[in-house]
Amino acid sequence: MSEVVAMFDSEGGTMSALVETRTSGAPLLRSRTSMRLVAAAPSLWRVVDPGGRVIGHLQEVAQAGAIRFRARRYSPAARVFRDLGDFWNADDAVECLAFAR
Repeated sequence: MSEVVAMFDSEGGTMSALVETRTSGAPLLRSRTSMRLVAAAPSLWRVVDPGGRVIGHLQEVAQAGAIRFRARRYSPAARVFRDLGDFWNADDAVECLAFAR
């Protein structure tokens, strides 16, 4: 047992992690983009272009008490998602996905 766990157990406390997320659905895109967001999972949306192609994912991430938006793109060759960057607003993350194609 670690020292931290022993300390919490001796004081009768519990360990928990708080993750801040919005509960109001997809973030609103303020720019005049033709992209749309489609829910994929809690705090995760597919970014879809006007032709209906998924160009990447937008993930909501809590960092240092604030909400950031991570742009992610699937790499078929490596069979993994690659993080393109973390942004302070959803518009910048979607713009990154649009211009990084």
